[in-house]
Amino acid sequence: MALPTLIWLVIFCYLPIFGLIMAFQDLNITTGILGSRFVGLKNFEFLFTSTDAWVITRNTVCYNLVFIILNMVLAVTMSLLLSEVHSRLYAKTLQTIYMLPYFLSWAVVMIVVSAFLHYDYGMIKKLLVGLGVVDKGMDFYQQRGLWPYLLVFINAWKGVGYQTVLYLAVISGISHEYYEAAVLDGATKRQQAWYITIPHLRLVIGISIILAMGNIFRGDFGLFYVVTKDSGRIYPVTDVIDTYIYRALTRLSNVGMATAAGFYQSVVGFALILTVNAIVNKIDPDSAMF
Repeated sequence: MALPTLIWLVIFCYLPIFGLIMAFQDLNITTGILGSRFVGLKNFEFLFTSTDAWVITRNTVCYNLVFIILNMVLAVTMSLLLSEVHSRLYAKTLQTIYMLPYFLSWAVVMIVVSAFLHYDYGMIKKLLVGLGVVDKGMDFYQQRGLWPYLLVFINAWKGVGYQTVLYLAVISGISHEYYEAAVLDGATKRQQAWYITIPHLRLVIGISIILAMGNIFRGDFGLFYVVTKDSGRIYPVTDVIDTYIYRALTRLSNVGMATAAGFYQSVVGFALILTVNAIVNKIDPDSAMF
């Protein structure tokens, strides 16, 4: 029964690890991996010597930190509110509405965003013109100051619903006896949430944070490249490591450099998982992964 899964893991997860050798080679397509020249750490230099290195690293890390914290707070809050909805039909309807954006591809999200922000026929443009705020359309894809807020909002809109359902599943498994005892003691809804519900969510929250920290050096390519339409004007606030690598790869066709960047992200992510898990283990051993 497990053989197909094992074969899939070997082919798609373990065999590709051999390709990491390309990060240390000047890859020659004609001679292949085994025949290419070894160049040491030369492929890693562009990540640290590029004039854009600080910008893309700052954007990647800062956006992910905001995503992790904000999405977690919103998801916990929404799960607490949904747990108080006693109508099963209404609760399921709300869950479906919250989950729907998660299943949309970034290409579809880009079309939705463009419908609001387009210079000529965007809904926001028509609203602003109708209110007399502006005389003509505003090109939102040239406005650097708006995109940090837009990206945070879009990411939350698309991802919070999924996290909410995860937390809600944990809440549904909490024994009602805790709440009944709290009511008898005169606890308010806020006190029940703080002293009963949130402590039961602690394990899931801890594991979610640990795993999320492992991807803190990875930018969501669909969000930062597709949704922004790769607008060069807003690169200073939308360019992340993944989009920078993609453009470098398409322009220079340097597979070794792209592999080096991916290897760097994986190593740093793994180190961060170990570090954050160790910190969590010191603070609250029950919330750590190992």
